[in-house]
Amino acid sequence: MDARTNPPSTLVTTATALPRPTREEAEAAVRTLIAWAGDDPTREGLIETPGRVTRAFGEFFSGYEQNAGTVLSKTFKDVGGYDDIVLVRDIPFNSHCEHHMVPFVGKAHIAYLPHDGVVGLSKLARLVNVFAHRLQTQENLTAQIVDSINEHLNPRGAAVMLEAEHMCMSMRGVRAHGASTITHRFTGVFAEDRVEQDRFFSMIGRR
Repeated sequence: MDARTNPPSTLVTTATALPRPTREEAEAAVRTLIAWAGDDPTREGLIETPGRVTRAFGEFFSGYEQNAGTVLSKTFKDVGGYDDIVLVRDIPFNSHCEHHMVPFVGKAHIAYLPHDGVVGLSKLARLVNVFAHRLQTQENLTAQIVDSINEHLNPRGAAVMLEAEHMCMSMRGVRAHGASTITHRFTGVFAEDRVEQDRFFSMIGRR
């Protein structure tokens, strides 16, 4: 069941607690925006648009309903003594800029040095989506991913790099089509040892 079909509940954020609007209130807000843009929300092509938009928002921002700790809760300790880099690269993701609510789309590269076991590889892709499917900045998204890996996997080190194109730059404003934004963060051994950083960059094809 989509939580957005339920009566108003409390939406908890890091800043405050706000009542969640009903689906009907959300659809009314979409109609207002359509009218503000200069079109008629009652014409045939737009009459069902508010419902479609709210359903789409339920997918775009499903990360608010998910928890990183749950995604990373199951680890495997029987790995034959393996203790070297575990890396998943080119994980596709899409998110929405919290400043303009337009998409940014790219790929994530995630690596860690195991200490208390390893996590299923698909879980790293799921972890990206937990945070990507919220209103975001790329810098914050990068930090949230690496912090969650550190908190729940306790690795000897973690490395995360995101590469993305931001529609707020390519569709509006400077209209810099094709411009790519790169963010990365290293912790533990990756932060302390340049050799490990270079290995990470080499493995993702950046050297």
